[in-house]
Amino acid sequence: MLPHSSPGTSADEQREIRVAIVDDQSMIRAGFAALLDAQPGITVVGTAEDGLGITDLVRRTQPDVVLMDIRMPKVSGLDATRAIGAMPGTPPRVVILTTFDADEYIFSALRAGASGFLLKDSPPEELIHAVRVVASGEALLSPRVTRSLIADYAARPHRPSGPGPELSELTERELEVMGAVARGYSNAEIASELFVSEQTVKTHVSRILSKLGLRDRTQMVITAYESGLVRPDR
Repeated sequence: MLPHSSPGTSADEQREIRVAIVDDQSMIRAGFAALLDAQPGITVVGTAEDGLGITDLVRRTQPDVVLMDIRMPKVSGLDATRAIGAMPGTPPRVVILTTFDADEYIFSALRAGASGFLLKDSPPEELIHAVRVVASGEALLSPRVTRSLIADYAARPHRPSGPGPELSELTERELEVMGAVARGYSNAEIASELFVSEQTVKTHVSRILSKLGLRDRTQMVITAYESGLVRPDR
C-alpha cells in the first residue's frame, strides 16, 4: 500500500521507484547501485551482468526502470531491451547507458523501445534525474544524444519529402506541436512559440501519442523524422 501523502506532496512523489541495473562491469553495477540506493524514493531491486535472462529478472524484481548497458558479451542491451518490450502487461522503462554517443546504437536503442539514453560519463545527478524522469512516464535524451540522433537520420538515404499518410489523423495544430517536439523544444518553449498555455501543449502531446499509438516523446521524435514531418536539414 502506498503511504499517505503529506500536505503539498503528491502520491507520485511518495511512490518508491524500483530500479534494476544490467551491466557487465561489476564496479559499474556496484557504483550505480550505491548512488541510487542513497537517494530518497529510489531502491535498487536487482542487478545482472548480462541481458541473458532479463525477462526472469524483471518478473522477479518488478522494477519500474531498468538501467541497461548496451554492449554485453552474451545478450546485448538492444536484444534485452526488445525482450523487455515484448513482455505482457506494462513492462519497465529502459534507460540505455553507454560510452558511445555518436554511432548507430542511439537510433537502434530507441527503436528497440528504450525510453532514455544516457552516457556513462554523465554527472551523477543526471543519472538520478534520468531515473526519476523515465519512471514518471517521460522520455529522456541528453542534448548530445539528440544531436547524434538527428545526424544519424540525416545520413540515411530515401528520406520522405513531406508528412506521410500515417499522420493524417492529426490536426494542423497537432502537427505543429509534433514538429516542435521533434526539434527538441520543451513544452514551455512550444507554449511560448504557439501563444498557448503549457497545459494545452501537454494535452496536444497526449492526443498525438494516443492517435498514433506511441509510447512517449522519444517515439514521437522518431516518427516525426521517419514520416517526413521534420527534416534534419531545416
